[in-house]
Amino acid sequence: MRHRIAVAGAGVVMAAAVLTGCGGDDEPEAAPSRSVLVPGRPGEPNKTGIAGPREAAPPNAAEVGFVQMMIPHHVQALEMSALAPDRASDERVRSLASRIDAAQKVEIAAMRSWLKRNPKAVLKAHGSDHGANHARMAGMATPEQLQQLREARGAAFDKLYLTLMITHHQGALTMVKDVLYKGTNVTVQELARDVQSSQMAEIGRMRGLLAS
Repeated sequence: MRHRIAVAGAGVVMAAAVLTGCGGDDEPEAAPSRSVLVPGRPGEPNKTGIAGPREAAPPNAAEVGFVQMMIPHHVQALEMSALAPDRASDERVRSLASRIDAAQKVEIAAMRSWLKRNPKAVLKAHGSDHGANHARMAGMATPEQLQQLREARGAAFDKLYLTLMITHHQGALTMVKDVLYKGTNVTVQELARDVQSSQMAEIGRMRGLLAS
C-alpha cells in the first residue's frame, strides 16, 4: 500500500511539473528536431540542416476547453471526497478519497497556473464551442446525487461514493479521449495522458472495492 501511494504521489508531482514548468507566456514548447545532411550543389560541400518543426503548435480551443472544464470536474471530486472521513465505514474508501483529494488539488493548481500563462490561447478560444460548459462535462454527479451522498453513512456511503466516483472518472476519460484526438500542445497532451493513466487505475481499484 505504501509503495502504491508513493508511486501515485510521484505521478502527481510529475503532472504539476509538466504544467508549471512548460509553455509559459503563450510560448509553445519546443518540439523534437533532428540534424540532416543536405547535399550541396556540384562542386560545393554538403551542409547540415534541421528537419522537422522547431516549435510545437500553441494550445488550440479544444485544449483550452479541456483544461477549463477539467478544473470544475476535479472540484466536484474534491467535494465528494471531503465527505469520506466522517461518513465512510471502510478504511480503504477513506484512503482512496484522501489520495484523490491530494492528487486533484495539485492538478487544479497546475491547470489554473497554465491558463494564466496562456492568456492569448484562452482569449482566442473564448466563445468557441470548446469553451467551458458544465452541461457538457461527462460523469458529473447531479445535485440530487450529491445530496444523497451527504446524507449517506457507513456502508451505504461507501457504495454510493464508489459508484458516483467511477462514473465521474469515466467522464474524465471521455474528456481525455476527446482532447487527445483534437489537440497537439505538448503540455496539455501530457496532462491528459497523466489523468488517463491515474484515473483508469483508480477505477480498477474502486471496482475491486465494490466487489469485495
